[in-house]
Amino acid sequence: MNKNPFLLFGVIITLLGGCTLAPEYKRPVSPIPADWPTGAAYNDTKTAASAPTAAELPWRKFFTDERLQIIIETALNNNRDLRLAALNVEKARAYYGIQRAELLPSVNAVGSGSKERVPADLSSTGSAMTSERYDVKLGISSWEIDFFGRIQNLKDKALEEYLATDQARRSAQILLISSVANAYLALAADRETLKLAADTLRTREDAYRLIWKRFNLGLASELDLRQAQSQMDAARVAVPRWTQVAAQDENALILLAGSPLPAALLPAELGGVTPPAEVFAGLSSEILLLRPDILAAEHRLKAANAYIGAARAAFFPRISLTAALGTASADLSGLFKSGSGIWSFVPVIALPIFDARTWSAYDVTKVEREITVAQYEKAIQTAFKEVVDALAAQGAVERQIAAQQSLVDAVKETYRLAQVRYTQGLDSYLGVLDAQRSLYGTQQELTALRLARVANLVTLYKVLGGGA
Repeated sequence: MNKNPFLLFGVIITLLGGCTLAPEYKRPVSPIPADWPTGAAYNDTKTAASAPTAAELPWRKFFTDERLQIIIETALNNNRDLRLAALNVEKARAYYGIQRAELLPSVNAVGSGSKERVPADLSSTGSAMTSERYDVKLGISSWEIDFFGRIQNLKDKALEEYLATDQARRSAQILLISSVANAYLALAADRETLKLAADTLRTREDAYRLIWKRFNLGLASELDLRQAQSQMDAARVAVPRWTQVAAQDENALILLAGSPLPAALLPAELGGVTPPAEVFAGLSSEILLLRPDILAAEHRLKAANAYIGAARAAFFPRISLTAALGTASADLSGLFKSGSGIWSFVPVIALPIFDARTWSAYDVTKVEREITVAQYEKAIQTAFKEVVDALAAQGAVERQIAAQQSLVDAVKETYRLAQVRYTQGLDSYLGVLDAQRSLYGTQQELTALRLARVANLVTLYKVLGGGA
């Protein structure tokens, strides 16, 4: 009896040398150009190469505005969506632990006792008798020996799904950081526009009072007065509208942060926000393969690959083992006496003969792999488009801002000259009105372009995989 545990252990070690039937994994060829596009819409790659890539730049070094850093840190600690993503990672890790444990035997200690009376006509002795039995066993119950790698492949599938979930959490973190930054910048831009609307209202109120005085003195017509009033009233409408927009921006930022934010952390205007750092897209589009969402798609592809191995293993025999080692006696007091030892060793092999479901299940795994390949390739193509769109915007927005600033300066001078000509009686008030409307519109557009420039930097940082 003393040699039996070693025999059992030797059999287990021998049978554990199984194989895997999963196909060899090969990363699909990226369905995108190797190089970034060039042309008039894009900045020169060489001039931008001095900046770090997004993966090399932690978010604290990219977002240099100190108040924004505090808000992002608050969001990372309190945002419920990110918390759910982290909990999903923990759940996937637990599922992987369950699947990995299938490779190991489940060892149980079992104690049992029974007492039975047998009537005389059923007794082997011809007389009624009472029998007792007491057992204590340490055993393995129906442990599948993974000789053909079915459980190993299921374990690999669970591992890849866990890793994909972790990459999804990283994607959620990147999205949260960029969303907080964009909400912060939008609030700053809209507060700046609100300030512009308020300044415009004060200017038009002053103009209205001036026209009113001139009208009372007979130096201005009623048409001039009503035109000045219409401009003033239009500015009065704009102020509460932008007040509402700024308040909604603040509410959106608080929701992303997951907790109330002190007023001192909120930006007063876009000009007071420290712009993010410059990032470099890299010399090759291969950098996209390091994006968390693409890594997640690749892990799902590896999981589908491993699942094919599990489906193939279903065509081969399944070997399981039940074994026990312990002691038994007819008396409870003799349970651990010499000579009471028992053992059992029951290997079982199940050879599949005919099961039509097996072939269909195998076909399903192959189709699922092809679906996952298509999803992986689509993720790469989407990432490439996102990056090149951001690069195109980066190349154009600077020129737009320069042109818009020149336009604002020209309209300001036009407005000044129109006022001078009107007060000198050389022109009608219509010229002043046109200049006022143009100046307000061009100033709003300049603020929008400045917001687009910094928001595009945030977008470029996000789509290149920065912020994880």
